[in-house]
Amino acid sequence: MQFSLYWRIFLLNAAVLVVAVLLLLGPVTVSTPVAHGEALVIGVGLAAMLVVNAVLLRVGMAPLQRLTRAMATADLLRPGARPEVTGHGEIAGLTASFNAMLDRLESERATSSGRVLTALEGERRRIAQELHDEIGQTLTAVLLQIKHTAHRAPGPVREDLTQVQEAVRGSLEEIRRIARRLRPGVLEELGLHSALRALAAEFSTPGLDVRPHIAPGVPPLDPDTELVFYRVAQEGLTNIARHSGAGRADLQLRPLPQGGVGLLVRDDGKGIGGAPEGAGIRGMRERALLIGARLTVTAGSGTGTEVRLESAAAGTDAPRPGPGPTATGRDVTRAGGRADTADRPADTSAEEHGAEERNR
Repeated sequence: MQFSLYWRIFLLNAAVLVVAVLLLLGPVTVSTPVAHGEALVIGVGLAAMLVVNAVLLRVGMAPLQRLTRAMATADLLRPGARPEVTGHGEIAGLTASFNAMLDRLESERATSSGRVLTALEGERRRIAQELHDEIGQTLTAVLLQIKHTAHRAPGPVREDLTQVQEAVRGSLEEIRRIARRLRPGVLEELGLHSALRALAAEFSTPGLDVRPHIAPGVPPLDPDTELVFYRVAQEGLTNIARHSGAGRADLQLRPLPQGGVGLLVRDDGKGIGGAPEGAGIRGMRERALLIGARLTVTAGSGTGTEVRLESAAAGTDAPRPGPGPTATGRDVTRAGGRADTADRPADTSAEEHGAEERNR
């Protein structure tokens, strides 16, 4: 027969009180004033009853304490951890209800995060297109106008206009670089392998050597999974370039022994230490949850930090076409009828020539 929590606590205290009353009604007497031996017996009896009561309450409240610890350590970005449902009664029901609530919250969070990230990717695409089509073309026209004016200007003014021309050219290249990072067209056209190699080349500088390694036998992934892998790699390399002070970083994509695909971003920098996780790592965790992957951020074997993303199962997306008319046609279909030019290598002279033809 199972008793409720209320009745279990009541019966535990009642048992202690009954024992106390039986001792009072027993042959033991207490004189007035109380003798030292009698006081010692009463003190020992009281201590024994308190200890027994504490032990019994600890045993009865242990499931509730485990549930409290589980509530305090629950993290929706690290799903799967659930307190064990033991016994029967209110505590077991409360634990089961808590587990059901976590399941519902994780599902709702994954759904809402998916909507937010989808909207974010759409906004990235729109901004990249606007940067390329509007601001990029405007700066190209300004660049041509400055060049045309510099040819007819006197010597001192021509030198100043040449400096302004180079400044505008640098701004134009920066806008193109931002557009390429906002919209990874190489991922859509050539697939994840080429996109990761291009990402490693983009982050490689004289002070940071990023070495990509794509293991053979990596199974194909669906487009959503590829985008998550690309964004996690991009965020990991961004953190390395900004905060780690590393001289070398490794970007690895490999098949997992148990099936699926794993991504590793590792550096030899100063590591994360005891710093709390920032918005970048939380964003990576949310992206990983969208595809049911597991993301871990740990200290490296020596120094630095390791970011691991492991997807349990591979997708069944068809192999992506190589560069050429087929890839371009595929991108036109995805972009709603316009070819993806925001993240291709910029040909400044061609754009300047086109703008010059329009200005004539």
